[in-house]
Amino acid sequence: MGNFIDKTFTVIADILLKVLPASKKEKQAFSYYRAGMTAQTKGRYSEALENYYEALTLEEDPYDRSYTLYNIGLIYCYSGKYTQSLEFYHQALNLNPNLPQALYNIGIIYHMQGTRAEDLSSKQESEERYEKYINLSNKLYDKAGEYWRRAVKLAPDNYPGVINWLVITGRQQNSLENYKS
Repeated sequence: MGNFIDKTFTVIADILLKVLPASKKEKQAFSYYRAGMTAQTKGRYSEALENYYEALTLEEDPYDRSYTLYNIGLIYCYSGKYTQSLEFYHQALNLNPNLPQALYNIGIIYHMQGTRAEDLSSKQESEERYEKYINLSNKLYDKAGEYWRRAVKLAPDNYPGVINWLVITGRQQNSLENYKS
């Protein structure tokens, strides 16, 4: 089924590329972006990055650039390079603040780091070091909550697990009805 969807996307993309009124440079940028997505789907991350970086050199539209930057962030996240991933997610958000998936993924990274700090706290023998890691984990969880609240506000139906976490941890700022407005 996935192969059928990939082939359908490729055919539609080829048609759009021929029909849409776009400059040669824009069409090249889209071709590199599409090649990057294909490589990323197949797990060929180095190839995907090469194509995405090439697309960035050609693409001028901020909205389109934001999705390229977001996909680069995804690849770095998959590779465990969270600092680089965060940099690209933030660049994408600077160009397109209405990108809930970037906000969500930033929240994931902070939550994961919070969990790691919490795990480290349980291994501390001194009360001072224990408190240090607990405080750090709470700050990271708060940061995750900050980004997740923004993601939920943009796409309230996409993140029910996040809404649940915000409620359970007491990190929702308003009633849940405010997320849906």
